[in-house]
Amino acid sequence: MKKNFLKVLFIAVATVSLVSCGSAKKMLELADQVKFACVPETLEVVGGVINADVTATFPEGYFNPKAILEVTPVLVYDGGEVAGTPFMYQGEKVEDNYKSVPEDGTSIKEKVSFNYVEGMEKSHLELRAKVTYKDKDYDIETPYKIADGANTTYMLVKASGEVEYLKDKYQPVIDEQKEAQVLYKINSAVVRKSELKSDDIKDYTDALAGIANDSRRTVKGTEIVSYASPDGPENFNNKLSDKRENSAEKVFSKFAKELETGEVTNKSIGEDWNGFQELVKNSNMEDKDLILRVLSMYSDPNVREREIKNMSSLYKSLANSILPQLRRSRFISSIEYRNYSDDELKDLVNNNMDVLDEEALLHAASIIKDNSQKVTIYDKAISEYNSDRAQYNKAVALMNSAKYDEAANAFVKVRDKSAEYYNAMGVLALRTKRYDDAVKYFTQSGTSAAEQNSAIVDILNGNYDSAVSKLAGTGNDNEGLAYILTNQIDKASTCYTKCTCPRSSYLKAIIAARKGDNETAKTWLGKATKMKKFAERAEKDIEFAKID
Repeated sequence: MKKNFLKVLFIAVATVSLVSCGSAKKMLELADQVKFACVPETLEVVGGVINADVTATFPEGYFNPKAILEVTPVLVYDGGEVAGTPFMYQGEKVEDNYKSVPEDGTSIKEKVSFNYVEGMEKSHLELRAKVTYKDKDYDIETPYKIADGANTTYMLVKASGEVEYLKDKYQPVIDEQKEAQVLYKINSAVVRKSELKSDDIKDYTDALAGIANDSRRTVKGTEIVSYASPDGPENFNNKLSDKRENSAEKVFSKFAKELETGEVTNKSIGEDWNGFQELVKNSNMEDKDLILRVLSMYSDPNVREREIKNMSSLYKSLANSILPQLRRSRFISSIEYRNYSDDELKDLVNNNMDVLDEEALLHAASIIKDNSQKVTIYDKAISEYNSDRAQYNKAVALMNSAKYDEAANAFVKVRDKSAEYYNAMGVLALRTKRYDDAVKYFTQSGTSAAEQNSAIVDILNGNYDSAVSKLAGTGNDNEGLAYILTNQIDKASTCYTKCTCPRSSYLKAIIAARKGDNETAKTWLGKATKMKKFAERAEKDIEFAKID
């Protein structure tokens, strides 16, 4: 009897088990009738994240009212796989908090998200499912493959940002002047001997004599300019000015006979109203503003003289202090100073930096490629001349050497918080991946360069339309990429027409591939993949999945 009881019990347990397995088995057998759709079908990395929408469609009669279905999205890629948050579904008689699926079927939308890691550019998204029925799990053996991926084209952004050094004011050639003059007595054109022995003439002749031994200076020419003071008849004064021109030329030809003067030219001005106005303006005369007002109100020389003479007390002061200085002839020599050449500057920064002024130091740093040497030169300009431009440029040089902490400390010491300064601070934030700070600095800068730099942040964050609005028509290295990312392929085709660098060739290959022109894509890929990093990228890039 005991034996019969065990036999009956075994049959009962087996029957229950069969029913249980049969109920789960039906869902397993009909698993291929469940449809999953993914948007996009080709996954894309945006801002370092892969997002997609998945729609699950369950047919009528599929879902057991007492079953639970767990669907796990898994991104499988070179080097590993990562599982996302499972989708949980339950039959109508399951008392749990999952999404309920009625027996007559339904469609349910889900979202999946994965943080990008290297290798995911060659990957696929699959769904792995299992049915739970009466506390037992039954795996659906074949995963649902629903998407390929992932597109990482946005990572081709040139993300370092553009920042420029502040320019120097160094002049390869400097125009100089050396000048002397002789004064005449009233109504006279005779050059007095005392005038030729003045310190003014001596300094002038000594300077010209010294140029003969100065390899950097050349006298390009000398102009003799003669004047008359603006008192008395205008015609008389014009003739007097002409006579002074002649006398000045004669004495110059004698005392400058042995000097380097360049070509000598003469000019007679006549009444020197410009000199008169300048002397009055710079004088300590009382009521000088009255005289200046007369000069501004009247242009006729005769009217001017009459009105000024009417101010009897003022005119006496003019006659004693101003007018005698206008009875003159000037000797003006134009001198060309040839500054240090770039090769000379490079030698001087290594051997005799002390002879260089601020502008020469800034220019020397600009022509030297080594950033550490640039910093040394900028430090010299800072210590010797308290140069704020050198302080800014030093910070940029440190930033370009990836010495970001030192660069930040250098920027703190910059006094002029200019638009260029805020753009540079934005670039520093960009390179240290502080994107929110970068945007704030670029906004403060307000320059075209800053706006284009802010488009980099847009691209990194997936705001491609905003990037296009900032880059359109700029010729920026990222303009064509922004068009590609917004699928404006015709506009993208107009970019990178001049550059043949590997990056440009790679982007041209993407443009051709998206147009379906595989042969052209191959041609540009051949050029781009001469660089190792683009060769390695191309092997995994889903942009070229249809190219043999």
